Amino acid sequence: MKPAERVEFFRRLHDLDPHPTTELAWTTPFELLIAVILSAQATDVGVNKATRRLYPIANTPQAMLALGEDGLKRHIATIGLFNAKARNVIATCRILIEQHGGEVPRDRAALEALPGVGRKTANVVLNTAFGEPTIAVDTHIFRVANRTGLAPGKDVRAVEDRLLRNVPAHFLKDAHHWLILHGRYTCKARKPDCPRCVVRDLCTYPHKTPVPSTTSALS
Repeated sequence: MKPAERVEFFRRLHDLDPHPTTELAWTTPFELLIAVILSAQATDVGVNKATRRLYPIANTPQAMLALGEDGLKRHIATIGLFNAKARNVIATCRILIEQHGGEVPRDRAALEALPGVGRKTANVVLNTAFGEPTIAVDTHIFRVANRTGLAPGKDVRAVEDRLLRNVPAHFLKDAHHWLILHGRYTCKARKPDCPRCVVRDLCTYPHKTPVPSTTSALS
């Protein structure tokens, strides 16, 4: 995709959704951090159901640490890998209290040092909670970047690095959410909804879903 096409690509996504955001429910950086940790191999809908019960009881590191690992498990048992996630969340809360004054750090290295937090989770928190121009490459973004020709790469880090180079600077802060939402609802894995895609003509994917014919058969 050429530079001018990339500008037009994001201009159209912006016009469709000027203020994109995560579908995870959160009100503080800590709530977002925990929701993203819980979202690994789980849906946003499933995580939101669990946190709607959890956050009224414990939505700070101190309150969640007091809840304890077993207490936390009871609230997140509907989420996949909840045993490991409970262990990581409690350990993360302890580190936040002991090393960061109970606050979520606005620093990649400090975030990635937390149990259950990798580069992707750190990118989500930095972008969504703190407005940093980062891109967390999940399966949706990886697919969209490769399929459209926007930022092809063999692995998630290659795609992330290329996106950071290719996305026009004034669109970079919101690019993460535009690409996820586009991959989740339009550029889907099994059957991309190409006929209603606003960037169809800019996309280099050779196997686009055909546009249905508007010519009706004569009886």
